[in-house]
Amino acid sequence: MPELPEVKTIQDQLNTLMPFKIGSIERSPVAGSIVHTPLDALAGQQILRVDRKGKLLNFIVANGWHILSHLGMSGSWLMSDQPVKRKHTHLQFEGQDGYLAYVDPRRFGHLYYLSSAAAQARLAKLGPDLLSSEFTLEYFLSALDRYPQRCIKVSLLDQRLFAGTGNYIANEICAHAGVLPFRLVASLKLQEREKLYRAVDTVLAAPIQMGGVAFGGGYQDAHGEKGRGVQSLVVFYQKKCQLCQDSDVIKITLGQRGTYYCPRCQH
Repeated sequence: MPELPEVKTIQDQLNTLMPFKIGSIERSPVAGSIVHTPLDALAGQQILRVDRKGKLLNFIVANGWHILSHLGMSGSWLMSDQPVKRKHTHLQFEGQDGYLAYVDPRRFGHLYYLSSAAAQARLAKLGPDLLSSEFTLEYFLSALDRYPQRCIKVSLLDQRLFAGTGNYIANEICAHAGVLPFRLVASLKLQEREKLYRAVDTVLAAPIQMGGVAFGGGYQDAHGEKGRGVQSLVVFYQKKCQLCQDSDVIKITLGQRGTYYCPRCQH
């Protein structure tokens, strides 16, 4: 599933095409499983820019409305100077300077065209974005304390607390902080909590710089390319820990998600 670095990569690339005036709109026969609101009123409108909160793309339309797009497991927006003919293209906007197409093989994405008030209400359900000024150490500590009996990794994945985390990010945060992902929040010392907070920047920096993390046939950016961020991972999908370069990584299932940790580096 695209996480913050992947969604930010797509956001930044899409903004090179903005402003974008929508002409015709094409939908696939099964687009209704992704597009949950009518889009007819978008014809002739101009998208000014693309914002983001966590993993949710926020297309700002000149009429004051918003297109909110969650990429689900395999969704992406593609830019092209020609009509996109790729399989699983479910929505396509034709503009004066090119085409903007939503491609989603597994169709787990969601798209809404909403008024400003409705869009803000939906965005408000998310916690602070991991890259925002609101994501402070003080906020992080208080957010963890809301669920002291949760495993730390489960809390890190909660979008109501931390917008933008995902499975690989949560695994990597725990690894860089030296904390076992199944530890209860209540068991963490203040120093460990502070290490978790500092690890967020460490984990995000390289994948953002490298255009995101791609696994197999999943994520692609707005140019249809794979990111190189997988090179930065230290435990997630790794056989050997890339921090100590010694211990084999252990995989378990936690909260129905594959969870990876190093028994030597994490305690």
